[in-house]
Amino acid sequence: MYMKNPREEWYSISNISQTDSPALVVYKERILENIRLVKEMVGDVQRLRPHVKTHKMPEICTLMLEAGITKFKCATIAEAEMLSALQAPEVLLAYQPNGPKLMRFINLVKAYPSTRFSCLTDNIQQAVQMATEARKNGVLLQLFIDLNVGMNRTGIRTDQAFELASFIQTQENLELTGLHGYDGHIRDSDPAVRQQKADAAYQPVEQLAEKILQELGISPVIVMGGTPTFPLHAGRKDVECSPGTFVFNDWGYKHSLPDEPFEYAALVITRVISIVDGHTICTDLGHKSIAPENPLENRVCFLNAPDVIFKGQSEEHLVLTVEDAGKFTIGDVLYGVPIHICPTVALYDKAMVVEDGLVTQHWSIAARNRAINI
Repeated sequence: MYMKNPREEWYSISNISQTDSPALVVYKERILENIRLVKEMVGDVQRLRPHVKTHKMPEICTLMLEAGITKFKCATIAEAEMLSALQAPEVLLAYQPNGPKLMRFINLVKAYPSTRFSCLTDNIQQAVQMATEARKNGVLLQLFIDLNVGMNRTGIRTDQAFELASFIQTQENLELTGLHGYDGHIRDSDPAVRQQKADAAYQPVEQLAEKILQELGISPVIVMGGTPTFPLHAGRKDVECSPGTFVFNDWGYKHSLPDEPFEYAALVITRVISIVDGHTICTDLGHKSIAPENPLENRVCFLNAPDVIFKGQSEEHLVLTVEDAGKFTIGDVLYGVPIHICPTVALYDKAMVVEDGLVTQHWSIAARNRAINI
């Protein structure tokens, strides 16, 4: 056969005939191992603040809580609400809420008093608005200053951030909690180069934290490091690490970060739905089932059909060129590793959970929606 026999591989699902496609499948044992590995790599679980944007699932948050993780990072109000509903002790919304989102965040703070919430800000104008709304609603907002450490997406320059820190401390309903620097632009495959760049990004943050301590009397928490750089920050005793993709890993990070030990823990499954000609087959993995932001040939890699050539994709179809279509039959299952897992997960409302080679249950991807209750 052109394809490897999936029964011989780790990803094989014995009851795959009962699982419709396309589907997102997650492997519980591998998730648990990736959680164990990230704890081991950071060393101190109190300095681990995993980002939940990759998985968006309450059940995985629960696995992390059971592993002793108490601090989390998220990107949306829905993700923050998912965490607080599980009574997560600390939640950082790594976003600067404005407009209706600010009131949603304040309502979240009021609705879940047992969770310690914080969020980002990167300018005085928005901090003024936060202080005004916090005062009106009788809440204290804990803020991390969002620093631009080279990503050039959000954040204030470190050499301009002390003024913002000083202003926050003058506001009765605001509290300066920490500094947040996302260095997601650092993805070099060579660990030495990655380390050099991470050190350069961290140095001005460290200097700012020291100035805040000396002049304002506050020792700010520092949060840095996504999946590519968190091992490089793990040795800094004052830094909380916030990787996210590690929990599932994906083809992109697996091959660009060969020094990191995380294994694939989430795949997409698709079936052959048509044999077009002697060298062309079609599967049901369309745009709506795999993150389409990359070029067609760089969206998914099939573990049991690694040599296919991507020919075309539409909303519900993926057309592939193969050496010999006669080696495929209608209904054959392909197991694919997404190049980018985070947006792929968000395309599904549930994930099929594989344990010991069997789909045993499904987990809701609860925070894929922009709102849960608040």
